[in-house]
Amino acid sequence: MRRSSLHLTAAEAARELGVSAKALRLYEQNGLLAPLRTAAGWRIYGPSELARAREVAALRRLGMGLAQIKAVLSAGGDNLGAALAAHQAGLERQLDDLAETVRSVEAVRRRAVSPAERTISLELPWPWGGERFDLPAIKPVTYITGPLGSGKTRLAQAIAETLPDAAFIGLERLADSDAAVRARSDSHLRRLVEQGANASPALTALILAIEASQAAALVIDMVEQGLDQATQQVLRRYLRSRPFGKRPLFLLTRSSSILDLSDISADETILYCLANHDVPMVVAPHKGARGYEAVATCVATPAVRSRTEGVIAFRPSAA
Repeated sequence: MRRSSLHLTAAEAARELGVSAKALRLYEQNGLLAPLRTAAGWRIYGPSELARAREVAALRRLGMGLAQIKAVLSAGGDNLGAALAAHQAGLERQLDDLAETVRSVEAVRRRAVSPAERTISLELPWPWGGERFDLPAIKPVTYITGPLGSGKTRLAQAIAETLPDAAFIGLERLADSDAAVRARSDSHLRRLVEQGANASPALTALILAIEASQAAALVIDMVEQGLDQATQQVLRRYLRSRPFGKRPLFLLTRSSSILDLSDISADETILYCLANHDVPMVVAPHKGARGYEAVATCVATPAVRSRTEGVIAFRPSAA
């Protein structure tokens, strides 16, 4: 067979199509392409072979596999739309899987940073006026307290929004239906009861909410909600033992059974929100320290706290 100007060698066809000569041989090996041959056995590509190769190359650029392409071309292109739709759905699943993997890697990377290396720096929300709040070191447990209307819940929410991969567990602690989460939570609850806690829906909901969250840090609103004094005391000891891993805990509380000033370790921080909405302060746990007396008068026993539960302080409207 004599080659004409309409027939290209493998190298010329590859340049024309923007693929490699190796790719053309791969198409041929998979039955997608059948080039012509010269008398000497050299491959040449005429107009029809080039058109076929262009179709294959175009579908390859869309990420389709050779088997998929062969099925599409064997059907004469009649099922091209359906094949592309199925291919798109597959790509979208891969994209979702990749996004989930990225989130998992990010969470692991953030957890790899020790709590002592983490810091918090944020602009205080209303009822403050945007002042800068800095917490230079995050310890395993941080107590957030303050009188009614002091903004402690808004501070806690701002911390959860600022700290990478943190979660805010509010007062509405919805039960999780996941069987694995329930099994892990039941294990925690059994240990708490063995240590003297009283089983209750409030305790169950709290442990479920903690166990259900995969966040690297947890900010828990009014951790003592619905719990009696004995349960609060057991819960405090339990949380300090780090049963949920190394993730830092930020505990909002006004209970002296949760925030026991006589028993604060070096791994704990007290944050106090002032009634006059000055910048929240870190309070050292010893008498005479700035803010100590304010914290001591702010926290109360569960019996006293139960009498004021649900009381809402007067709040001026936000500007």
